[in-house]
Amino acid sequence: MLTMSGNEHDWLALKPQEPSPSQCCGSGCKPCIYDVYEKELAQWERAKAKQDKSLLMEKKEQSNNSELNPDTFTAFNISSVEQLTEDTYQYKFELPGNSSLRLSLGQHIVLRGVVNGLEVQRAYTPISPGNAEGYFEVLMKCYEAGLMSQYIKTWKKGDMVFWRGPFGGFPYQPNKHGELLMLASGTGLAPMLPILQSITDDEEDETFVTLVGCFRTFDKIYLKPLLQDLARYWNVRIFYVLSQETSLEKLPWSYRENAYTGRLNEDLMKTIVNSCRRRPFVLICGSSAFNEDMRRYLKAAGIEENSCFVF
Repeated sequence: MLTMSGNEHDWLALKPQEPSPSQCCGSGCKPCIYDVYEKELAQWERAKAKQDKSLLMEKKEQSNNSELNPDTFTAFNISSVEQLTEDTYQYKFELPGNSSLRLSLGQHIVLRGVVNGLEVQRAYTPISPGNAEGYFEVLMKCYEAGLMSQYIKTWKKGDMVFWRGPFGGFPYQPNKHGELLMLASGTGLAPMLPILQSITDDEEDETFVTLVGCFRTFDKIYLKPLLQDLARYWNVRIFYVLSQETSLEKLPWSYRENAYTGRLNEDLMKTIVNSCRRRPFVLICGSSAFNEDMRRYLKAAGIEENSCFVF
């Protein structure tokens, strides 16, 4: 009977563990958690071949230096928690001094959580400006049966949470597009806000923006004061499509003119596209079903695939 030497046991204990499917957020991150695993596995194999454990010292699974990194998870402290609706929260995280995440527009970061011994990772887009100093904010919706939601619901001010990134993003350039048409469902609003705010903050950027936010009811609309402030800019229009409202009569007067009941369908899409002041480039963010529907409706409205970007 073959037995394993103590040295072999030591090396096996140091071998990276292959990620489980729940550890992949599914957002196309580069590097993905599987890319990180392959890199660490190759590093382990080189070290084992040379019998030199010092070669593993580069490996870091998490860091406490508050420097965001796409390869390793970094701890950030929760400085405030604000409940926006019955199932949606806005979390604020501290950054040391006046440092910034330095995110490009629309970039997302990946959260790691552990629920009942199972590691889960999900992608979220900060809603704070990419150059915000000393903090960043994330909009999060909690689902009744969601694994990550179970973890998020336990958070309180002062807790440490691990993130890595950034990834993705929309390569926005001021004045490149005559008009941006933003189609957002629920928390799909998140990647739109930094882009919209970068336009309103830049006096030289004369891009028109039409933001269409799709929510179940008026009470489910997130960040109303911020959206109302943005809608006051000369080049910004914001519409609300409320799928479970049957009448606009109970809405405040300031919302009625720019709100629709029911779902965002093909006919309403044509109306919105035709009302755009310039030929729009379209940004889409929502569930996979929402994104698919929007692309189909846009095609019917004469907008081709090369004029769309899906987060």
